[in-house]
Amino acid sequence: MNRLSMSREALLKALGGVVGIVERRQTLPVLGNVLIEPAHGELGLTTSDMEIQIRMRCAPGDDALAEAAQATTVQARKLVDILRAASGDQVEFEWDAGKLQLRCGKSRFSLQTLPADDFPLVKQAADYSEQPLRLPQGQLKRMLALVHFAMAQHDIRYYLNGLLLVADGSQLTLVATDGHRLALVGASTDSHGDKREAILPRKTVMELMRLLGDNSEPVELRFASNQVRVSFDDMELVSKLVEGKFPDYQRVVPKGHRNQLLVARAALLAALQRVAILTNDKFKGVRLQLEPGLLRVSSQNAEQEEAVEELDIEYHGDAIEIGFNVAYLIDVLANVPGDNIRLELQDGNSSVLISLPDDATFKYVVMPMRI
Repeated sequence: MNRLSMSREALLKALGGVVGIVERRQTLPVLGNVLIEPAHGELGLTTSDMEIQIRMRCAPGDDALAEAAQATTVQARKLVDILRAASGDQVEFEWDAGKLQLRCGKSRFSLQTLPADDFPLVKQAADYSEQPLRLPQGQLKRMLALVHFAMAQHDIRYYLNGLLLVADGSQLTLVATDGHRLALVGASTDSHGDKREAILPRKTVMELMRLLGDNSEPVELRFASNQVRVSFDDMELVSKLVEGKFPDYQRVVPKGHRNQLLVARAALLAALQRVAILTNDKFKGVRLQLEPGLLRVSSQNAEQEEAVEELDIEYHGDAIEIGFNVAYLIDVLANVPGDNIRLELQDGNSSVLISLPDDATFKYVVMPMRI
């Protein structure tokens, strides 16, 4: 019989780090489980979906592991639900022969287990780079937040359903596009090495955004030909990479647009959200009309209903009328910081470049649409 006792809050926090990739419906039952491995004074918790694997280490204390030598697996989300609902401070486990007994306060639960040998661990690649990419967690989390919304979803061009990471010497660039808009952000790091490119899957990107902290503690990324390993705090995430050739993003970013304006981010966001109410359900198109001193935002739908918003702006360029998918504009305005954004336009048929006045490393390109 294997026995383990530890703080309920500590165990719940550790499980919260690994349970995000566990789908509620599984074709393979063991993929819904968490692998529990007691060894060397630590407790290892591992989850996997065959393409992403997350392992968390926690230290419940040497005495607690004295009678826990064998690994086991138990349903991850069910265990989390029990721990959240329990009232005691300490949780005690006993497991053997396909059953796990859990006690917390005056509550008792009996759960089915599956053998640890059946758990499908992701095979570690043999060709990991010797030089890791290191940067603060908060910096990587901020960069991911600035571009993740531009990734495609369920596109047949599978390489668009992810995020391109380019490490070239000390320069790190993240790029996401769905073919209609593109988001790009760059940063300098303390790392040095040869140029590396990798496409991170969408699920991996979303998990990293959830797990990374807003702090200066380091995160380390190591790349293999078809895999990335991300290590930070007591956690390790291993993920397959997306195969394929990412579009040449540098050719997409326009240069030399002659019409520029600064506009209040919150005011434009609110105006777009209001006119979006009357957009066509299928096309979500809005019209932007620029003239000196004024930006007019309008929409119409099939019922001939119309919404118009006017914003006073500092603008002395050409009169331009251009249409966009309103969701593409709302996405960027809702995800970037700062009071103002810069718009650069050429004419009514060319893409618009959106950037931040105080951050030259961020660029967002949106293709126009006919309305």
